[in-house]
Amino acid sequence: MNFKEELINLLSKTVKLDVPQMTQLLSIPPDPKLGDFAFPCFVLSKQWKMAPAAAAEKLNSELNLPKWINETKIVGPYLNFFIDNSVLAKETLTAVQKEKEKFGFGKGKKETIMIEFFHANTHKGVHIGHLRNISIGSALANILESAGYKTIRVNYQGDIGPHVAKCIWGYKKFAKELKEPTDDKGIWLGKLYSKVSIANKGDKSAEEEIRELTLKLYEHSDKEIEKLWKKTRQWCLEDFEVFYTDFGVKFDRLYFESEAELPGKKVFDELLAKKIAKESDGAIIVDLEKYKLNVYVGLTGKGYPTYQAKEMGLAKLKQKEFKFDKSLHVVGSEQELFFKQVFKTYELMKSPMAKKSTHISYGLVNLPEGKMSSRLGTMVLYADLFAKMMGRVRPEVQERHPKLSKKEVEKRTKMIAFAALKFSMQIKENNRRMTFDWERALDLQGDTGPYIQYAHARACSILRKAKWKKSVKVNFDLLGSDSEKKVLLLLSKYPEFVKESAEKYKPYLIAQYVLELAQLFSEFYVNNKVMVDDKELMNARLLLVDSVRQVLANGLSLLGISAPEEM
Repeated sequence: MNFKEELINLLSKTVKLDVPQMTQLLSIPPDPKLGDFAFPCFVLSKQWKMAPAAAAEKLNSELNLPKWINETKIVGPYLNFFIDNSVLAKETLTAVQKEKEKFGFGKGKKETIMIEFFHANTHKGVHIGHLRNISIGSALANILESAGYKTIRVNYQGDIGPHVAKCIWGYKKFAKELKEPTDDKGIWLGKLYSKVSIANKGDKSAEEEIRELTLKLYEHSDKEIEKLWKKTRQWCLEDFEVFYTDFGVKFDRLYFESEAELPGKKVFDELLAKKIAKESDGAIIVDLEKYKLNVYVGLTGKGYPTYQAKEMGLAKLKQKEFKFDKSLHVVGSEQELFFKQVFKTYELMKSPMAKKSTHISYGLVNLPEGKMSSRLGTMVLYADLFAKMMGRVRPEVQERHPKLSKKEVEKRTKMIAFAALKFSMQIKENNRRMTFDWERALDLQGDTGPYIQYAHARACSILRKAKWKKSVKVNFDLLGSDSEKKVLLLLSKYPEFVKESAEKYKPYLIAQYVLELAQLFSEFYVNNKVMVDDKELMNARLLLVDSVRQVLANGLSLLGISAPEEM
């Protein structure tokens, strides 16, 4: 039962306020002793022409309360409601036990949502900025699916342009010196890109050679360059596939900048015909000054499509291949103007993409020592970072479990390192910048992925030691302590969090939820002994423990994080 939704509907009918208004008004008191829900009656003062406290008295007398509310209390202008503990426990724990891994799932929606994320370019290394993108994007796709939407996961990657030319130029110049690798070739190319950027800083001759090479790539006019481009591009794609497998992500379609070029040019032919775009000094531009979105170039003087043109060409490809109602773009906040320009152009050309498209912005990732740059070689590559994290976790796993096989040690080490990485990228609100501290991310005591995994493993350990059987009948009246009620209330709200996270495109809400649940479970465990002589009480608490275990596993699954039975 969704207690909040039930109460909102009851209040809405009684005071003649619609459900959205009531949803905004009904809150949770700061102190649990004041109640489980609070309604501000000052909003009724005008309607009923009386003081807020008097309106609270009147509302209290007129409400036909359901049995699950066992007490009301007037606190100043607020009417507060208390949920009956026994009903709360029975309804919540029964639902969790019945629905198991489906607890929190929404009913099937008619809408299909395409979500585009990751966006790592070929010929560059995967860095920690990409990790935030894929962590947010994959979690959001999972959440949307669990809320009942059909989802299409796609990736759009830059596989052509100046960065590729720079890498190929470096390959031709430094390949013998650096020695072509036998594996991790995409990573090698990413390091080569940084080397070229540093070596060529201020070298006008090298910059001119790279510009010429860029033109050859766009024109596909040089057979040797074309062959080298395809070869090195394939290296990167193969490395990406390993990364996707490691990260637990499967895309329905991989789109590339090179295939969006021609459709992008055709879009600008249409924009010229509709007089939305115009010629200026040989280039084709769109003037959005009157919308305070500046002027942008769609086709260069040489006829090459810009990023905006290729983005619109990509939209054409998507519409041709898939049917979808919404298109979400998980891209860093530095691209906000870019997407506003593209979406406004859709609107002017009366494209259905105008209403379908949304930019899911997120803040950039910095290190404790400052900003990163792939050009300057200060970008921390995923492969290097993950190796460091594995090196930190591995000895701890070996110390805790000296009898584990080498294979199992590596499996657990990887599981913990991934939890640390993903959760640290997800816990902050999407649009906030974040500083990634990998040592802090691995802490078992902080607001980290491994901390939540540990809470799940502890619940599993309690259940193993108790040899608990789910078929045992439970007396729900016994779950009445403050810490038990806090856990029960939060468990009951999990479906609400999934729904809100999906509707607002905010996966961090699920990350914050599982963190709070792990913390409240720890508080419950400290204040309530589970293995007690009173069998009825023990069985009731074991049911609560198992329900926490289930919901932690459900939430972690949405975030793409494993829920281990042992740590």
